[in-house]
Amino acid sequence: MSAYREEALGGGILVCTDHAYKVQTDALLLAKFSAPRRIDTACDLGTGCGVIPLLWFAGESPPAAAFGLEIQPRAVELARRSVERSGLGGRLNIIECDLRDLPGDLPKGGFDLVSCNPPYNAVGAGVMSGADSDRIARHETTCTLDDVCIAARRLLRHGGRLCVSYLPERLCDLLEKMRANGIEPKRLRFVHKNPNSPPSLVLCEGKLGSKPFLQVEAPIFLHEHGHLTEYPIEVRGD
Repeated sequence: MSAYREEALGGGILVCTDHAYKVQTDALLLAKFSAPRRIDTACDLGTGCGVIPLLWFAGESPPAAAFGLEIQPRAVELARRSVERSGLGGRLNIIECDLRDLPGDLPKGGFDLVSCNPPYNAVGAGVMSGADSDRIARHETTCTLDDVCIAARRLLRHGGRLCVSYLPERLCDLLEKMRANGIEPKRLRFVHKNPNSPPSLVLCEGKLGSKPFLQVEAPIFLHEHGHLTEYPIEVRGD
């Protein structure tokens, strides 16, 4: 395996990263926002190097089992190394696949939680990233918001949760796609750099087959009074 770096997430859990696949603030926020229960079977779509499911196992309430789906071979390699180094074999499974073509061995309709940090930019919007890893992560070239919601609908049990981080300016698109796939938006939380700035991110939770009722939670400020708040979770390199 080519060069990589190990970063400690706590509780003996490590994540392997490199220059293309890193720990990003939105992934840290989504991992905490989604907060699985100990009895949950959870799945992270487009998991990259596996930061979100690894953070679940580093937390106080790790899921009973988790899966991470990723299309990019290098990211899969890093995530699988992280699973090995963290002693999570048999509990966290990294699957190389396209979420638009879910493998048959996944328990469809058997997940309590699905999370996704999807590409934020629609096709034709924004400046296209040069590197393949950035282009796939940031632009809807291999996966659209509708693809994410369709995959979540197939994986979730009735009442199961889909948790997504997204851009506030595309919030209407997110809510529309969730509802079109039978996933009712239930919880929103906006993320601001500081109390004087507009939101730069929105965290959204929906439930499959649930009745309409949307709770907007208190905002998250990443910095207050010149200091970093409890968000994002601090990551230290070894």
